Amino acid sequence: MTLTLFTANRNYSSWSLRPWVLMKVLGIPFEDRIVTFAGLDNRAAFRAFSPTGTVPALHDGGRVVWDSLGIALYLADRFAGVWPEDEAARAWAQCAVCEMHAGFAALRNDCTMNVGVRVRRHPDSPALARDLARIAELFEEGLERFGGPFLAGPAFTAADAFYAPVVYRVRTYDIALGPLATGWSERMLALPAMRAWEEAALAEPYREAGHEAELAAAGAILEDRRRA
Repeated sequence: MTLTLFTANRNYSSWSLRPWVLMKVLGIPFEDRIVTFAGLDNRAAFRAFSPTGTVPALHDGGRVVWDSLGIALYLADRFAGVWPEDEAARAWAQCAVCEMHAGFAALRNDCTMNVGVRVRRHPDSPALARDLARIAELFEEGLERFGGPFLAGPAFTAADAFYAPVVYRVRTYDIALGPLATGWSERMLALPAMRAWEEAALAEPYREAGHEAELAAAGAILEDRRRA
């Protein structure tokens, strides 16, 4: 099986991070094909490798699998470890993944992902406050119920991968989610795969004006650690 994963900019692309870190941590071999954003809408160019014109997209020989959740489900049919072995933990993890995939719009819009910066965000909107409260609740439930150190138990699974972009947002915008969530975030940041993603983000020379404008709208930039 020859897998190729199409992903975009390390600083911006939260959707790319999910299957990328899942495959890296689980040791699923793949070719990483990085494409750069030319703007906020890249559909025309990205339809060359993705039917939706978005990233991520996974190519398995002549088969194309699109959407981060679609990729996770495809991988789960072929590799162990995508979901927890425990039935209760697996059900919880699948619900948590679907909730992230379909929800938390305020967090996405108000706290856009940018790995290399630190921002003093604007006062939280009611919608963002609800999103953050729900994420804190979800993290505490998973860690307490299944015993950690990962969200659905002792092993890294798709649940952790789908909330991996939250880790960078928590740090970028100095978001407090409570001690359990903080501990999980620190463990995630220490993973070799997450360190590799961050290192690539810091070294990335490319800036895309639309994504940078979204960042500027989120609050005051306190520090930019990107080296290029």
